[in-house]
Amino acid sequence: MNHLKKASAVGAMTLAGFLATASSTYAQDITLRSSDGTVNMNGELVSFEDNSYVIRTALGQLRVSASRVSCTGAACPDLAVGDIDVAASGSDAVGLGLMPLLLEGYAASMDAAATINNTTQIGQFAAGLVADQGFGDDIATIQVTSTGTSDGLADLLSRRSEIAMAARRIQPVEAEALSADGAGDMFDPAQEHIVAVDSLIVITHPDNPIQTMNVRQLLGIYSGAISNWSQVGGPDLPVQVVIRNVGSNRRDVFEARIFGSDATALTSDAQVVANSNEVAQAVNANPGAIGVVGYAFQRGAQSVNIVNQCGITMVPDTFSAKTEEYALQRRLFLYTRGDTLSPEGRDFLEYATSAEADNVIRKAGFIGFSVDRREQSLEDVRAQALLNPNADPNEVPFMRQMLARMVDYDRLSTTFRFRTGSSLLDERGRIDKLRLVEYLGSQPAGTEVLLVGFTDEVGPFSNNLALSERRSAQVTAELQEFAGTRLNGISFASVGYGEIAPAGCNASEDGRRINRRVEVWIKSPA
Repeated sequence: MNHLKKASAVGAMTLAGFLATASSTYAQDITLRSSDGTVNMNGELVSFEDNSYVIRTALGQLRVSASRVSCTGAACPDLAVGDIDVAASGSDAVGLGLMPLLLEGYAASMDAAATINNTTQIGQFAAGLVADQGFGDDIATIQVTSTGTSDGLADLLSRRSEIAMAARRIQPVEAEALSADGAGDMFDPAQEHIVAVDSLIVITHPDNPIQTMNVRQLLGIYSGAISNWSQVGGPDLPVQVVIRNVGSNRRDVFEARIFGSDATALTSDAQVVANSNEVAQAVNANPGAIGVVGYAFQRGAQSVNIVNQCGITMVPDTFSAKTEEYALQRRLFLYTRGDTLSPEGRDFLEYATSAEADNVIRKAGFIGFSVDRREQSLEDVRAQALLNPNADPNEVPFMRQMLARMVDYDRLSTTFRFRTGSSLLDERGRIDKLRLVEYLGSQPAGTEVLLVGFTDEVGPFSNNLALSERRSAQVTAELQEFAGTRLNGISFASVGYGEIAPAGCNASEDGRRINRRVEVWIKSPA
């Protein structure tokens, strides 16, 4: 096994020995401190059980999760062992939010059990994987250290970790440093593993009649310039912004997407809470409240559609997140070096990026890459946009052609995009092709698949129309080659519609990237 030395990982044998004396009473005081300062207490250690400190204080006996605090004092438990098999470090959104359930799912896929225990280092835990549902041989010990994306990539460079967890794509300067160190091409799909999408939802009280807002209105609400719902067409009711605490990844992403380079600060009247559950609770309890949560944490609150700067309505659902046509989201990655990857690490990565992991990813509050299917009706947002009476006369015939064709097909969430300035599919292409072929393989013979190409609006319309046709034909050929004989009962065709039906705002590079796409439409046999 590949043994990486560590100073503070938890091993099953050492921890089991300690837990055997978990009911013991300690005569010495300890101090528990959290990194954010919200927990700082002294007391007599009564026991350490179920990964929690039980201490006796002036307020009585308290139980504190070891994942939230560090312990100092002679009575603190020693949880250190010498070796681990896989070390992962980086983004806490991945490490704390996704990895525990992902490791449990990985263990279950092998009919094994995962025992996850926190170390004395805040944000770090170790998972011991044991075969035969926990009664067999040890499979591996995987340590996860959650700090930040940059830290994880730095650990990958210094070889302190073999997996870097990232809540953003690796930056060119980071990739160049790793390449110079012999790590290979960090943008290669074999080293850049996309595991999930983190989608953020703006929520309001269920009784709030406002179901759609534009980004300027959101900016006004979160900056405090809009303080009453009547200012955006709602009831005469004070606005109460509910926001996560400073340092929350989701708060950072939301503020970056809404405020952007705008110097406007968050309103000082915001109610600050600790997690997405508390945001949802506060919003559901206050008719004037508004908040932002992860997709899985709406808890009965009303989700809000967002209209971007170009007037395109973005609907916050899983389908839009999977197509990446909803702006308040980010990809979550696992990065590995090309020169060193243990068998244990490779096996875990294969599971983490497989369809088998999708249910676990959903349970953790994120969105995986399984294929969803949606009817395309004349009532949906895109169909209504294609009926725009003020559209460019040169585009109207193609808009009508697209509208007439789309109502005969459902759309799949699989959406292919291209690397900037390249005819190569982007980093999601490999995952999307694999999942799509698996999905189509389950469809009846006679199913029709139409690959539909689109572009951004840069350049003449005729050139973009031709480019979209070439791109859709290219993806069709790649998909058929990738599938081989597995989809012999499925018929394929391609078409291009150029720059019509934009999914993103062409005023920004990110919006143009979203628009350079090939969609997958499907029609079942009659």
